[in-house]
Amino acid sequence: MRGLRLQTAIRLVYPPACLACGGRVESDFGLCGSCWADTSFVAGAVCDACGTPLPGGPDAAESAGLTCDECLKIPRPWARGRAALLYSGAGRKLVLGLKHGDRHDIARPAATWMANAAASLLQADTVIVPVPLHTLRLLRRRYNQSALLCAALGHLTGHTVAVDVLKRVQRTPSLDGQSRDQRFATLAGAIRADPRRVHLVADHPVLLVDDVMTSGATLAAGTEALVAAGATEVCVLALARAARDT
Repeated sequence: MRGLRLQTAIRLVYPPACLACGGRVESDFGLCGSCWADTSFVAGAVCDACGTPLPGGPDAAESAGLTCDECLKIPRPWARGRAALLYSGAGRKLVLGLKHGDRHDIARPAATWMANAAASLLQADTVIVPVPLHTLRLLRRRYNQSALLCAALGHLTGHTVAVDVLKRVQRTPSLDGQSRDQRFATLAGAIRADPRRVHLVADHPVLLVDDVMTSGATLAAGTEALVAAGATEVCVLALARAARDT
């Protein structure tokens, strides 16, 4: 009873707020009606390689094998890919809040959306691995947003999370503003597996997680490192997909 009264008092002082805009909502870790409408969750038919929504066609559960134009042009080193939402509107605000705004509270609901998107990718022995940050960038930011998402995913799904298998061995510049080809050139050889940790993914399927997928260059570099480390299969999952018109 005392705990219930304390919780009630806390809610009176700090009422639940929308994750995106800070407005009042009925429960913690939720979106208000306006922000929910402004968040483009990925549903229906999607590209099986990158998770981009496709026009018409079957629902997501039946879209295995469908491929978007971009993935037809760019061979993907991973097996399959999914994203929870599009990098636009309130979804973009959520990603930027998690990435640059110390909004660790976004990881928990985001993981729920991502787990739903990745349901068909997860096998019984799948290991969840985050895309790494370079040590200097990690020190400046103080946390890896992809690792936060992985931790929440692991807690939610019960799968093993290996946060330190991959290392960013090159301090690459920001990819913002770079073309697709420039991004792939920048990331070539930038990510490797730590020899002391490869046993965590060797002979296991791996789900490689990042906050945003744009060209796929970062996920490609991570996938190649995981395959070299002995992963039997690599699938990729992003909180958001920066998609062209679909």
